[in-house]
Amino acid sequence: MRTKGKQMTALAAAVVSAISIVTAEAAEPDYRFSYYANGRICVDKLSGIDGKDPIMVPPGKGWEDFKPSWSKTGDMLVFFRRVKDDPVVVKWKTILCIVKADGTGRQELTDDKHTNFNPTWTRDGKNSPIWNRKHPKGHFIIMRSEIGNKPEQCVALTDESYHNWVHSSLTDGRILVECAHPAKGYGYYLMTPKAGGKSTYQRIDDGGLLAKGLMARISVSPDEKKICFGHILGHKFKEPGHAMTIADFDVKKLKFSNPKVIANKEYRPAWYAYPRWTKDGKAVIYHANTTGKGRLFLYTLADGSTKQVSTDDSIDFRYPHVEDTPK
Repeated sequence: MRTKGKQMTALAAAVVSAISIVTAEAAEPDYRFSYYANGRICVDKLSGIDGKDPIMVPPGKGWEDFKPSWSKTGDMLVFFRRVKDDPVVVKWKTILCIVKADGTGRQELTDDKHTNFNPTWTRDGKNSPIWNRKHPKGHFIIMRSEIGNKPEQCVALTDESYHNWVHSSLTDGRILVECAHPAKGYGYYLMTPKAGGKSTYQRIDDGGLLAKGLMARISVSPDEKKICFGHILGHKFKEPGHAMTIADFDVKKLKFSNPKVIANKEYRPAWYAYPRWTKDGKAVIYHANTTGKGRLFLYTLADGSTKQVSTDDSIDFRYPHVEDTPK
């Protein structure tokens, strides 16, 4: 009986061990995220997005830090700091900065005399910061700098005579842009960047999405087979009312297809924005403001489930971004 008892105990232990393994494998990866919380940038694990401990505090009164994007390697964040407010957003003055994910080593890449928006990184291994800068005539051009550069030691990648806006990037060095190209027309392109505005463009077949309305804040998945974005009805940018959407992306055929709305299918006038991929490409995180404060939500592709991942509804959460995954 003792032998049989020992066998039963061993069997029970094996079952518990197997259950533990299955549970561990099924558990959601606890990635780190950067995000905005009441004007400060925080870094937390997915399991504890509480906004309690910003990695730094802007030194100026009324200054806020916006829209962090995590580098492909090196645990660095690029973001912009608003140093001059204005009711008209495109009249803000901002400084583009880099900081390590632990809050140390902050570096300024621009001065405070320009409007610099929505930075990200190249995915080609160079970790080059790229961003959008307002031109004096009102449209935007795309800029690039390098880690370690001095403020304004940056170059324009696009012609200053027409509008360009960087959304995301590919590992082969191309950049996904929105462009009012004077010869090719308005649309979405893969741009091969060259300094001095000599970049070249390959137009993407948007699969009819542009005919219905604009695609905002496009982010390419880590495997470069999908995109996520906010879709806007009509051809004038507006906030709120975006439908959070994912679609297939064929890089070789230069085509978007099979769009699927994952949030705000009705295009309600609420602020749904900034969908971004997890590093395994299995989920999309975004922010939504339907109550007066932004909250963060995670959509999982496998089962179509959505859950809130920010934990304090008194804090204004925005602009989520996962580690090692430039937007």
